[in-house]
Amino acid sequence: MPATVVVGTQWGDEGKGKLTDLLARDMDIVVRYQGGHNAGHRIVVDGEAFALQLIPSGILYPSVTPVIGNGVVVDPSVLLQEIDTLTSKGVDTSRLMVSGNAHLIMPYHVEIDRVSERYLGKAALGTTKRGIGPTYADKANRVGLRVQDLLDEKIFREKLELVLREKNALLAKVYNRLPFSAKEITDFYIGELAPRIAPMIADTVGFLHDSLAQGRNILFEGAQATFLDLDHGTYPFVTSSNPVAGGACVGSGVGPRDIDRIVGIAKAYITRVGAGPFPTELFDEVGMMLVDRGHEFGTNTGRQRRCGWFDAVMARQAARLNSLTEVAITKLDVLDTLETIKVCVAYEADGVRYDLPPYHQSVLHKVTPIYEELPGWQQDLTAVTQYEDLPQTAREYLSFLSEHIGVRISTVGVGPGREQFVTVPER
Repeated sequence: MPATVVVGTQWGDEGKGKLTDLLARDMDIVVRYQGGHNAGHRIVVDGEAFALQLIPSGILYPSVTPVIGNGVVVDPSVLLQEIDTLTSKGVDTSRLMVSGNAHLIMPYHVEIDRVSERYLGKAALGTTKRGIGPTYADKANRVGLRVQDLLDEKIFREKLELVLREKNALLAKVYNRLPFSAKEITDFYIGELAPRIAPMIADTVGFLHDSLAQGRNILFEGAQATFLDLDHGTYPFVTSSNPVAGGACVGSGVGPRDIDRIVGIAKAYITRVGAGPFPTELFDEVGMMLVDRGHEFGTNTGRQRRCGWFDAVMARQAARLNSLTEVAITKLDVLDTLETIKVCVAYEADGVRYDLPPYHQSVLHKVTPIYEELPGWQQDLTAVTQYEDLPQTAREYLSFLSEHIGVRISTVGVGPGREQFVTVPER
């Protein structure tokens, strides 16, 4: 069976972890293909919450092999902490594989991320300050250290000493920070971290191709989302990698012809963390209600998310950018109490209507959303298990979204639990 990609269609936090967990029950392998531990995926199993950062969501199924692909940036300390936490909860992590070509987040990346964001002041990008951007920058500059370097102390030390010449000069002369010691970093990474990481390091590209040839089912899990994509997102308020479905090929080493199912995931409303344009953002009591009912706080950072009405303009663009074959809508139950619900169907700026996001950022920052208003259902959806049992107005809302996105809706989340979803029958 060809592979499946799960991709966020908004600004992240759509519930990719839960959907990946749902789809993973039919998979043999689940692969994270980009991002780092700036992305948190929360899954609730039998009332117990699991907050995953680097490890693919499929880890919770004993039959699934979780893979961290070459496109991911890895902080080995965070990875080991996550492994220890899962192990303490009875989760077997021995199947985890980590690409030798994935890049390492180093201590100086974290420090540079922190101080450079602080120096930006009001122009700050709102990063998680975990070294993700600086690590990807070093990857592009071809001075990064990779996971495979943990297997060779001589190579590790040589690469580190070379890169620290520049990093220490930058930290001292620009940011007035103390230099990093190559010996201390080497002793920690090689002496303490490498022995635990080494058994997981593998040729994941070869493993995935062999698995595809054997007919094994593979699910590719993206972090962040379409409009945080480095190329296609609301630049510069984006992440440093490519979460779009095409990034699954680059970040894992499989070819595009191996993928024939691409599942986009979107909340029944929309949220964003950090700075950047947000045409449908709400600043009233409805926005606060979405924060409260949706528990809209970052899984990793705890930051409150900005909330707004569903934006079909963005969803339409996400369908194009990712070649979506279907869409999963999450958190429909958060809208249970509303008498009416708005959906942004287009933008307007300077007398011009936009059915797709304007390419120029100056236009995007000043657009006014054009809304259509639908009736709410005003009843609790959290116990619904069949599509036919959803209120008529809830089904009409979903049909409206599907029509304006241009892609069929296949799955609907009606609560945070693992089993709280509804399958939408094909027509």
